Amino acid sequence: MKLAPAQLNKHLQGVLAPVYVVSGDDPLLCQEAADAIRQAARQQGFDERQVFSADANFDWGTLLQAGASLSLFAQKRVLELRLPSGKPGDKGAAALIEYCSRPADDTLLLISLPKLDGSAQKTKWGKALVEGPQVQFIQIWPVDTQQLPQWINQRLAQAGLAAQRDAVELIAARVEGNLLAAAQEIEKLKLLADGNTITVETVQSAVADSARFDVFGLVDAVLNGEAAHALRMLEGLRGEGVEPPVILWALARELRVLTGLAQQYSQGVPLEKAFSQAKPPVWDKRRPLMSKALQRHSAQRWGQLLHDAQRIDAQIKGQAQGSPWTSLTRLSLLMAGQRLALPAE
Repeated sequence: MKLAPAQLNKHLQGVLAPVYVVSGDDPLLCQEAADAIRQAARQQGFDERQVFSADANFDWGTLLQAGASLSLFAQKRVLELRLPSGKPGDKGAAALIEYCSRPADDTLLLISLPKLDGSAQKTKWGKALVEGPQVQFIQIWPVDTQQLPQWINQRLAQAGLAAQRDAVELIAARVEGNLLAAAQEIEKLKLLADGNTITVETVQSAVADSARFDVFGLVDAVLNGEAAHALRMLEGLRGEGVEPPVILWALARELRVLTGLAQQYSQGVPLEKAFSQAKPPVWDKRRPLMSKALQRHSAQRWGQLLHDAQRIDAQIKGQAQGSPWTSLTRLSLLMAGQRLALPAE
C-alpha cells in the first residue's frame, strides 16, 4: 500500500506495519524517512536491529533465514535491507515476494532502494513492494527548483527561524537543489542568526564563515575556465582536510549535467531548452557559467571526462591504481580547459 511521505509521521504513531519500503533518489529525504521509521520502532519495543546490504554477491537466503529464526536478544526486532542498485535479480525478486506475502512475526522489515520506475513497479516483485497488503510503500519525490524555496522556508520554521525572501533565494541559489547542503546551511544559520530572522547579511556571513576554500567555489572556478585558481582551491581543500569523495561528488555532478547538455545540444536541441529539461534543471544564474564550459569540449569529450571521474571513484575505493588527489587535479584542469594536462595514471 502506498503511504504519502507527508502522512508518515502520523502513521507511525499507530500500530506499525510488518514491512516498510522507502524508495527515492534524494539521500536526505530518504534517510530522514528511514530514521523516522527506526525511531518509531524503538519506541514500540523493537530493540534488536540487523542490517543486510544486497550487493551483487548477496545471498538472499539469509534474509528469509533471519525472518524465520527466533531473536536471541529481544522480543521484537528490525531487519534492514538496503538495495543500492534497485535491481534484486531473479533470486532477490523471489525472496522479496515470499517475505512480503508472509512477513515474520514480531519483526519489522525496512527496505531502502532507489526510485522504482514504472516498469519495475509492474513486475511481480515490484507489485509486492508497492501493493502488498502488509507493506507500506513510501515514494520519496525530489524537491524541484520551484519548490525549493518553500522547502527551505519549512525547514527554517522547524528550526524556529524565519527568513527574508531574498535570504531564502540566496540559500536556494547556493545549494542548487542539493537538500543535504541546504540542511547543512540551515544548521550553520542557527548558530549565526541574531534573533529568529535570517537576513541576506546572515546568509552571506555564513558563506564567509565556511571553509576558506569552498567546494562550490572550486566547481565555479573549473566551469569558468580558471585553471590556476581551481588548482589553488583544490590544494586548499586538501590542506583543510576535505576528503576526495566530497570533491569528486561535486565535480561528477557537474560532469553528468554537462555531458547531458552537450549531447542534447549536439542533436540540435536549443541550449535554453536543454537547460530547462536537465535533471536537476540549471538555474538561470548558472546558465552563463555552464554555457562557457560547454564551449570547451564536445559531447564525446565530456563523456570521456565523466568516465575519468568513475575511475577516480575506483581509486578512492582502492579498486584501481593511482592517487585520487593527482587524478582530481588532472580532472579539474581538463574541465577548466587546460590542455597541458597531467598524464593519466
